[in-house]
Amino acid sequence: MLEEVERWLGARSWSAADRPLEQLLEAKRLTGRTVSVVLPALDEEATVGAIVATIRDALMTDALPLVDELVVLDSGSTDRTAEVAAAAGARVVHRDSVLPRLPAVPGKGEVLWRSLLATTGDIICFIDADLREFSATFVSGIVGPLLTDPDLQFVKAMYDRPLETGPDRTGTDGTGAGQGGRVTELVARPLLNLHWPQLAGFVQPLGGEYAARRSLLERLPFPVGYGVELGLLVDALHTVGLDALAQVDVGVRKHRHQDGQALGRMAAAIYRTAQLRLTRGHLVRPRLTQFDRGEHGFVPRTTDVDTEERPPMTDIPEYTARRAA
Repeated sequence: MLEEVERWLGARSWSAADRPLEQLLEAKRLTGRTVSVVLPALDEEATVGAIVATIRDALMTDALPLVDELVVLDSGSTDRTAEVAAAAGARVVHRDSVLPRLPAVPGKGEVLWRSLLATTGDIICFIDADLREFSATFVSGIVGPLLTDPDLQFVKAMYDRPLETGPDRTGTDGTGAGQGGRVTELVARPLLNLHWPQLAGFVQPLGGEYAARRSLLERLPFPVGYGVELGLLVDALHTVGLDALAQVDVGVRKHRHQDGQALGRMAAAIYRTAQLRLTRGHLVRPRLTQFDRGEHGFVPRTTDVDTEERPPMTDIPEYTARRAA
C-alpha cells in the first residue's frame, strides 16, 4: 500500500504553477466546460467580500473568463454577509430558497448539497468564506487539472496551515507553519491511514477548498455537517478510484480558528462519518458531552452529533427534472 501511495503522490500531486492560466483558458475553450465557484457562508461579513472581489477581478473578466458563475450560499447569516457578498459581485442564494419542500438542517454539508441545485457549472469549486489574504490561485489551482485531464474527477487543495494564536494572530509565539488543522492530525489522518490507506497521501483531507465534476458530486451522499469533507473524499474513492483523485499545492491558507470545544464537536462528527462508512450500521451514541466550568464546578453540556446525510442529488426529482430540461 505504501508503494501505491507513493506512486499516486508522484502522479497526482501538483503545484498551481504547473498549469498557467493561459493553458486553462485554452482547455476550457476546447472542452466547453463551465465552472461554478460556491462559497458556503455563515456570518462571514469580515472576509467574504474580499474573496468574491478577488475571484471576480482575477478570473471573471473578459480577458480571463475562467469562472462562469460565483455563488455565495448563505446558511442563515445574522450579520451582513449577504449584503457584502452581493456588493462585491456574487450571486447570493439563501439556503432555505433551494429545494424548499425539504426543511433545511444546520450544517456546512447541507449548503454544499443544496448548491448543486443552485448552480449550473460542469465543474464545481468549493471555497470556504472565512479565508484571509485570499489568492485566486486557490480556485485556478484546483480547477485546472479538471479542465486539462479528462480522467480526473476530484481535486483537493493542499497548503501550509499556520495556527495563528499570538496577540497579533501572526503565529509568532512559537506555533509553526504546519500546526493548524488540529482535527486533521488528531482524527482524520489516523482514520484515513488505518481504514482507507489509499487516501493517506492527501495533505489536507478536511480542507474546504476542492473542485469536482458535477457528474461525480451528484452521485454522492452529503453528510450535512462537519463530516462532509471526509465523507465526500471516501465516497469519491469508492466511486471513481484513486487515480481519479488529485491534489494541488496552492500555498498558505489563513482563516479563523475554532476553539477547543468546537473542534471536539467537529471531531465527533468526522468520526461518526467514518464509522457510518465502515459499518453502515447502528450508531451507539450519536451525542457528545463536553464540560464548561460553572460557579460550582464543571457543568456538562451535551449536543447531538450530526447523523443525517442527504442522498445523492440524482435521487431528487427537482434536480433530475432540471437536468433533463
